[in-house]
Amino acid sequence: MSSASRRPTPHAPAVIGIDVATASVRVVCVDGQGRVLAEARGELPPPVRTAAGTSEQDARSWWPAVRSALRRTTGVLPRGGREVIAVAVSATSGTIVPTGADGVPLGPALMYDDRRAADVNTEAQRAGSARWDALGLSVGPTAAFGRAVWCLRTYGSGLRHVLHTPDVVGRALTGHPVATDWSHALKSGYDARASEWAYEVFDAFAFPLALLPAVRAPATEAGVVGPEAAEATGLPEGCSVRLGMTDGCAGQIATGAVEPGRFVGVLGTTYVLKGVSADLVRDATGAVYSHRHPDGWWLPGGASNTGGECLADVDPARLPALDAAAAARGPASYVRYPLRRDGERFPFVSGAARGFELGGPRDEADAHRAALEGVAFVERLALDRVERLGVPVLGPLHAAGGGSRSTVWTTIRATVLDRPVRVAERAETAFGAALLAATGTLHEDLAASAAAMVRGGALVEPAPEERPALDDAHGRFVAALRERGWLPDD
Repeated sequence: MSSASRRPTPHAPAVIGIDVATASVRVVCVDGQGRVLAEARGELPPPVRTAAGTSEQDARSWWPAVRSALRRTTGVLPRGGREVIAVAVSATSGTIVPTGADGVPLGPALMYDDRRAADVNTEAQRAGSARWDALGLSVGPTAAFGRAVWCLRTYGSGLRHVLHTPDVVGRALTGHPVATDWSHALKSGYDARASEWAYEVFDAFAFPLALLPAVRAPATEAGVVGPEAAEATGLPEGCSVRLGMTDGCAGQIATGAVEPGRFVGVLGTTYVLKGVSADLVRDATGAVYSHRHPDGWWLPGGASNTGGECLADVDPARLPALDAAAAARGPASYVRYPLRRDGERFPFVSGAARGFELGGPRDEADAHRAALEGVAFVERLALDRVERLGVPVLGPLHAAGGGSRSTVWTTIRATVLDRPVRVAERAETAFGAALLAATGTLHEDLAASAAAMVRGGALVEPAPEERPALDDAHGRFVAALRERGWLPDD
């Protein structure tokens, strides 16, 4: 099923952000003040994943889903879409598709979590070690680089392009090949610091750079909407098509964390910290890596294996009652590291890490409270990590993700961090893409777009009466991590 909705009091001109996610396409149209005028979504076929580690999706489904969602969005606008002056596309990080000269896919898209080329990525890490070390990056098993090499070996001379999701959609919108942005290109082997593909790594695998698109900064114009796309979508012919960013980066932008020192903690299934720094952050452990900001700054961050999935065994209908009980009881009587997976990747890197408890719960509310506190302890370590790497964290922490809708959890996080937490109103990839579409069209730069269009959400203050107990529990948590050899002493 797909849906479209309209908001009252539209203002022209407007921009559109498009999010091509794993399971659906989301489109949102906003004016220059960030007011949502219309939005729509459509479903995509689920990826086909195998026990061998492959993950594929029919890339031919992307444009029909985008086209349909755009048509429903423009169809409810007062001027039928003529008020839209720019559009930008964001998508999952590391998804690529092999195409022929005409841009038509030769096979399925290889998704961001596809591991078929893990061995190639291991070799690529060695081949480009000097470059990756300088950038503080590691070529992980699911990096898109290895899948690009796999495409060349599989399709041979029939392969003419290796494209990212927005490149495919951008070509359909403009009617011609488009550049990609340096955010989507990162995991494919692009060095945003040097503004070049990592040529020595591609040379080591005899991979022609001509198969890759040109790379430009996010928010720059890739072309304009052509006549065919205009007729199919309701967008005006000549509408600017701007480059987007990966879903994670676009989600960060949507919170308003767009200037140095501003950070957002995204509490979803796992916890992700993302922010802005003036200079490139280098982390020898690989826990922190950086995308490039559209204005040339950097976007350091990391993703934990801990997060909201610590509550996966709880019936969602019971969460409000458990939250109320956890708030009433105050700090937990014991310490819990609620890691459900094997290994941790941020704020420290350890394949040996496992969840643990120091003591045990007195009751269900105590256990629930300890889980919430454990994730907050991980978040505090995450902010400590980036600050130790020389990046200041300024002002309130922006908060997004499903876990941030819990007031008690957000209050615990604010208390553990000893700083206010501001819950973002609309921390969505599509809204972040709309900010990029507005940059250089409705507003001068990204900071101006965010200032005008992002509305501040609820500000949650720390609970000072709980601070001593939570400080003590956090100290015991850190000591336990170090005793187990997972967290370095520095």
